[in-house]
Amino acid sequence: MANSVLDFTTYSSQLSAAQTALIESSVTQFGAPLLLIDCESVRVQYRALKQALPNVTLHFALKPLPHPAVVDTLLSEGSSFDLATSGEIDLVASRGVPAERTIHTHPIKRDSDIRDALKFGCSVFVVDNINELEKFIAYKDDVELLVRLSFRNSESFADLSKKFGCSPETALQLISKARDLGIRIKGLSFHVGSQTTNPQKYVDAIIACRQVMEDVIKAGLPALSTLDIGGGFPVTYNHHVMPINEFCKPINDALLTLPETVHVLAEPGRFIVAAAMTSISSVMGQAEREGETWYYLDDGIYGTYSGIIFDHGDYPIVALKESNETFPSVLAGPTCDSIDVIAEQIMLPKLDNGDLIVGQMMGAYSSATATDFNFFKRATMVVLNEEIEMQKVMG
Repeated sequence: MANSVLDFTTYSSQLSAAQTALIESSVTQFGAPLLLIDCESVRVQYRALKQALPNVTLHFALKPLPHPAVVDTLLSEGSSFDLATSGEIDLVASRGVPAERTIHTHPIKRDSDIRDALKFGCSVFVVDNINELEKFIAYKDDVELLVRLSFRNSESFADLSKKFGCSPETALQLISKARDLGIRIKGLSFHVGSQTTNPQKYVDAIIACRQVMEDVIKAGLPALSTLDIGGGFPVTYNHHVMPINEFCKPINDALLTLPETVHVLAEPGRFIVAAAMTSISSVMGQAEREGETWYYLDDGIYGTYSGIIFDHGDYPIVALKESNETFPSVLAGPTCDSIDVIAEQIMLPKLDNGDLIVGQMMGAYSSATATDFNFFKRATMVVLNEEIEMQKVMG
């Protein structure tokens, strides 16, 4: 199963014969609910973003899909990694990721988090306030810091600048205070928000950061050498977004206005893994309610479909059964909670108990936020195409 070749890098409303065959054979072997992780999709997406941002070092953000196979695949591609917790440090360390290819970007940390990162060898951290800066006094000889700026974005899935980041004025104050404390400020960072569909958000942030870098020099402070432009690069769910090369063109143009000495980083997560995972669940039971058929699946929003709640998930969902006739239906999860509803007013063929439902584009913020609520077990994860690239390397 690990060597099965199947392209899940794009979705469509119709599954191919090869996709259908693999889904059916996988359920026969492993049961349902099931998650198929396609490492070839991870490679394709990483290479696409690398091509679109050729002068940017990509640090994969683990939180959307912290799976060992994903780490291994990206490590073989030459990726760096963005860490936010000690658990993520443990994961990359167990896969042999060199510490120098990691940064720690959580703006708020416990002392134990800092010590765990330094023990691993990760020495680049992010701060956005004076309280956080002062935590590094004891480690000032061992760390380099990025000051995170806030750029609000109500259009994104998650406006991450609502919770983290500071104003340009505060950034200058922090950089000045860091000099007084003997702490090295390496550069700036920002995150314009998850699933950002307008590249102008990045452009505006880059221009603002360039101004802060100029103001730093005018203030007689040490010049900054790094800019982390975060993640948020969009993917297509049920609504198409701009192709990544087109999306990144104005970003690249803005980056060219920075001093040549500035090293640029990014923290892609969703873009790399969203297309890499397919969910398969089966119909447990059904009922007629107010003119619609309710199908109760063995996976739901407390499981793999948790992204509907936590990530505004809008996943393409299809039935494996083909039919020319469809009916208004509801897909519900298995738990006893009435909120556990995956989709309403979805047109589906008449399904029987045991029939399969396929969710596509489910690699980001789905299994990572799943729970064991009501003691329904999480979906089994099966890795595809994991060893193909290694076989090519070894000849």
